[in-house]
Amino acid sequence: MSTHPLVTQLRFARSEFVRCLEGVSAEDGVRRLLPMNSLSWIVGHMANQEQGWWVFLAQGHLVVPGLNDRVGYGKPASTPPLDEMWAAWRAITPAADEYLDTLTTETLQTHLLHNGVPRPESIGTMVYRNTYHYWYHTGEAHAIRDMLGHQDLPQFVGDISQAIYRPEG
Repeated sequence: MSTHPLVTQLRFARSEFVRCLEGVSAEDGVRRLLPMNSLSWIVGHMANQEQGWWVFLAQGHLVVPGLNDRVGYGKPASTPPLDEMWAAWRAITPAADEYLDTLTTETLQTHLLHNGVPRPESIGTMVYRNTYHYWYHTGEAHAIRDMLGHQDLPQFVGDISQAIYRPEG
């Protein structure tokens, strides 16, 4: 089975997110330029979304317990260690991919269940939301890096050759 085009786009957004944050030091990762969050929080926050949706709701388990309490939506601002958040992200995304690799045009039109109730957005819309969430935080992270005085930041959008347009089906 081939990867669904929406999942390919999500993976490209992930790769641009990683490219944006390459070379950030542990010290800069936890600096917070108000009102924005730290870069480490952003990494953990994206890991948390993937874990919540593609691992917990879709597969019924957690890879990194307690992550939502540290970097979840609506939680108090935090500055967790950058290496710890990258480790969480690197553990969670392959687990998320186990589910994402199974998606078809048909399953994207269905809804994941939370406490036995269908989520209001279809799985396909959730993939869109996750992808756009990456782009939002990639832009934010780029701005933070610029404000921190980082030089030679990457230009976006980068090499899209692995995520070219192809029709569904």
